[in-house]
Amino acid sequence: MKRTTFYLMLGVFLLLSKMTGVFAEENRNYPKRLRRSESFLGIHFDFHAGDDCTEIGKNVDREMIEFIIDQVKPDYLQCDCKGHRGLSSYPTNVGNPAPGFVLDPLKIWREVTAERGVALYVHYSGIGDEEAVKSHPEWARIDENGKPDTRATSVFGPYVDKLLIPQIKEIIDKYNIDGIWIDGDWMIQRDYRDKAIKAFQEQTGITTIPKKPEDPCWFEFTEFARNEWRKFIYYYVTEIHKHNPDFQICSNSNFSYRMPEPSINDVDFLSCDMNYRDSVNSVRIQGRCMVYQGKPWDLMAWSFNYSDGGFCTKSIPQLEQEAAIILSLGGGFEAYFPQKRDGSIRKWQMKLMKEISRFCRERQHICHKAEPVPQIGLIYYSEAFYRKLDRVVGGWNPPAGMQLRGILKSLLDSQNVVDIVMEHSLQARMNEYPLLIFPEWEYIDPDFKKELLDYVSNGGNLLIIGPESASLFEKELNIELIDKAEEKINYLEYNGWLAGIKSLSQKIKLGNNAKSFGKIYSDNDFNTPYETAASINDYGKGKIAAIYLDLGERYCNAGTSVGRDFLNSLIHELFPEPIVEVTGSHFVDVTVNTINDKLAVNLVNTSGPHNNPNIKVFDEVPPEGPLQVSIMYANKPEKVTLEPAGKELIYNYKNGKIQLTLPGLEIHDIIVVE
Repeated sequence: MKRTTFYLMLGVFLLLSKMTGVFAEENRNYPKRLRRSESFLGIHFDFHAGDDCTEIGKNVDREMIEFIIDQVKPDYLQCDCKGHRGLSSYPTNVGNPAPGFVLDPLKIWREVTAERGVALYVHYSGIGDEEAVKSHPEWARIDENGKPDTRATSVFGPYVDKLLIPQIKEIIDKYNIDGIWIDGDWMIQRDYRDKAIKAFQEQTGITTIPKKPEDPCWFEFTEFARNEWRKFIYYYVTEIHKHNPDFQICSNSNFSYRMPEPSINDVDFLSCDMNYRDSVNSVRIQGRCMVYQGKPWDLMAWSFNYSDGGFCTKSIPQLEQEAAIILSLGGGFEAYFPQKRDGSIRKWQMKLMKEISRFCRERQHICHKAEPVPQIGLIYYSEAFYRKLDRVVGGWNPPAGMQLRGILKSLLDSQNVVDIVMEHSLQARMNEYPLLIFPEWEYIDPDFKKELLDYVSNGGNLLIIGPESASLFEKELNIELIDKAEEKINYLEYNGWLAGIKSLSQKIKLGNNAKSFGKIYSDNDFNTPYETAASINDYGKGKIAAIYLDLGERYCNAGTSVGRDFLNSLIHELFPEPIVEVTGSHFVDVTVNTINDKLAVNLVNTSGPHNNPNIKVFDEVPPEGPLQVSIMYANKPEKVTLEPAGKELIYNYKNGKIQLTLPGLEIHDIIVVE
């Protein structure tokens, strides 16, 4: 009788567990799972469930998830939970479930990952929720015409307390997942609901409400919306952590290239998905924006591209190239694979991820969490960016950041070691950089300007790029601006070659002791009039220089080798002894890190048609080399090796420099000095 009662109770428990989807880990001897701060490699899956999703879970089973883990051996998995459509892909009692379920897929994901010691995160759309605003128009953001938004909720409305926070608590309690990757917060826009307008007027004293960029107080109203958005994120993160302090939260893209400002303390990790177009250049800038944010971080590469014919899964070399840049910067890597409409995956694609996992794991010991060696600091000035931005936060390629992207690309194409430094990350460490660059920003706060000038006065070097930026430092540059800057075609000269550059340019008159550097001609001939292209002036113990035409956007959209080489020649005039010099190809990114008391020089091959809009998938990255490498090192090293091959390199050591030749570079090699 006792045995019968026991089995009856067990059967009831299992039936209820299957019906409710509740997953309990108590008293189960599962392997320990890594937290995101300890993790290196993951896979992201989502499918943004819609009205067509009537059989969710039909083809989701244990074998599918075990197959993923066996093939890839990830530290964590992220699967779908709720997409921008607002329909949940698990049977929720709080939110709006998709039309039909065969079984609860999230329960299976959790069971298998827990058994295998793999952390599980879910993809959840935050501010973006079409179903919520459809069912509750009063939750929607109101646009400038007084109409409810069809996608975005309002940070002033009850959505966060009525749905977002309760639903995340439901997921935590029901499935005991490890964390959440919140997507769609970047949909934030200016809100014209009465509550928002009243709050803006009370906070600022401004009574006129701008509705277009040319209206007065447009920046102030946008900054108000931005600040309320910050409060919104902080609020839901804090409330969820009150419910479960160990739960890990990320808001996709925040505190990255799209949002250049300090991260809030309660966010557990940073992550951002890459632009699936021109992904190499997307990774180059996004990764550098994450390095100094003081949080564990990873970047998500899309495993596919779009074309007229549908999804195009990328090749192994293509995804390895994107991963290599992330690894060289010390970050974690994850790749995004869409799920099918029933929540299952395309198993054939795991052969791609298996190879990418192997590639990453080979380099993990010498890349992950490596510390960068400061060389050139490219300043990402947040207030100047926000003053140019037409949105509340930036998108994948915001025009307001085009000049930053172009200058970075030009510098990297000349094999310079470059960090992107936001002003908050420079506090108390500005003097670590031999050279800082202020690239085509049109605004500077007096206090930050003083910090930069103190840096120069104490022996630093500062390069200003662009006429409008130079006008902010006219006195310190020891120049006089002549007339107004104007956009026109100039012909920039370098080393006996001319190249046309249509951009904003400025005539100047040099003051006493200011030195001219380079020329810009009025026509494509050396017999025509010319103006000063750049100047250098001593300032205290350091030097301050400026280029009097814009170069950034042009290098993105109409790049020339002359423009690249001119900028690089001025860099070397100001900073003649970098820690590493690499020659032999312009298609090599160089980063220098320290890890475990070793110096690690990363070389990443950036050749190939990754930025060709007409090519979606390519399967060959042409090798580069031979490469001549010179590394400054105080004492003769005990050993110099090439990783991940573990091959000892032959080198010469003379006058404090290691000199060697690499016959070729396939995708990513690391020279390790110890």
